[in-house]
Amino acid sequence: MKIYYWSPFFTNIATIKAVIRSAEALVKFSKEDKYNVSLIDAIGEWDEYKNTINKKISIIKLSKIKIINHLPKNSFIKSRLSYMIIFFWSFFKLKKLVNNNKPDFLLIHLMTSLPIFLSLFLNRNTKIILRISGLPKVNFIRYFFWKIFSKRIFKVTCPTKSTYDYILKKKIFKKEKMEILSDPIIDLKEYRFKKNEKIDFKELENKKYIVGIGRLTKQKNFELMINFFKKISNTHPHLNLVIIGEGENKTKLEKLSISLGVENRIYFLGYQKNVFKYLARAECFILTSLWEDPGFVLAEAALTGIPIISSECPNGPKEIIQNNGFLFRNNDLDDLLIRFREFLNANKKDIFKNKVILKKRIRKFTLLEHYKKLNQIIDFETS
Repeated sequence: MKIYYWSPFFTNIATIKAVIRSAEALVKFSKEDKYNVSLIDAIGEWDEYKNTINKKISIIKLSKIKIINHLPKNSFIKSRLSYMIIFFWSFFKLKKLVNNNKPDFLLIHLMTSLPIFLSLFLNRNTKIILRISGLPKVNFIRYFFWKIFSKRIFKVTCPTKSTYDYILKKKIFKKEKMEILSDPIIDLKEYRFKKNEKIDFKELENKKYIVGIGRLTKQKNFELMINFFKKISNTHPHLNLVIIGEGENKTKLEKLSISLGVENRIYFLGYQKNVFKYLARAECFILTSLWEDPGFVLAEAALTGIPIISSECPNGPKEIIQNNGFLFRNNDLDDLLIRFREFLNANKKDIFKNKVILKKRIRKFTLLEHYKKLNQIIDFETS
């Protein structure tokens, strides 16, 4: 059975990991090579990963020309422009590929508008599985667009119940078309291997630090984290802040740390392939996002067992943490400070209890659990 993934990207985002692991789960756990899995490469985005992806997964290039390095980035407007370029660059190429190769399923993770629109011109035997995450603004245009093409979509998957309920209330897709499919965030084998690696920055080896991880964008709200750190810097002179990630707001955040006089205690480490080794040595993990779904790094932090302080933002954190961490009101500095003090005063038994419960709760994010559900969705149609 042919399974194609469509997920064009031009910056490092968590969805890359989700797509790779979803594809790897299909080839790893299926019997007798049941699935023939391919990633569609639109702009050269998969070149960097081709040597690390399971050899059973093929990469199908839409073009020999690699344009990913020439796309405008580093701002919201430039990102929108890049998506438009990808749309027109890939339109006829994707149509030709799907109609000629006739995959059984086309799984759409990113840039959903192109394959949905193309569904009018695609082979009718190819079933489309659309992933919707976060709380997308369903304005008139998007509602009208999704509603028109809803008949061509076989299934809509949502990574959390929050998103599932939100989309269901919009009455765009019929309930029988919708499924909750948790992202395959956790690879237990990879975690056991990576958590004990030495950190690359020797300056941090003997220092205490709290850690924040994510793209340096408006969504992740690192401004709040830096302002929070400024507030606690005098009362906790031996504590440092480590920020892992890249993004258009990096320069802005560096300038903010300088203006607040804490630049010597904040470490911007950029993108790191292995976040576990930094999480495992941190005093706690802090998530300041304005929204998530579900928050990949939140599940990764829970796996390491370190205490978690998270914003109670829409989609994800509350569903994962519940009462087993420290949730503060979304974008509320004062409440973050209160939860941090609660963390400092918490007894070790409660911290350990939270650690055990969270590790059990995030099992649904393992590759095996993802495979079971996705296989069930596909098998339902083919059985």
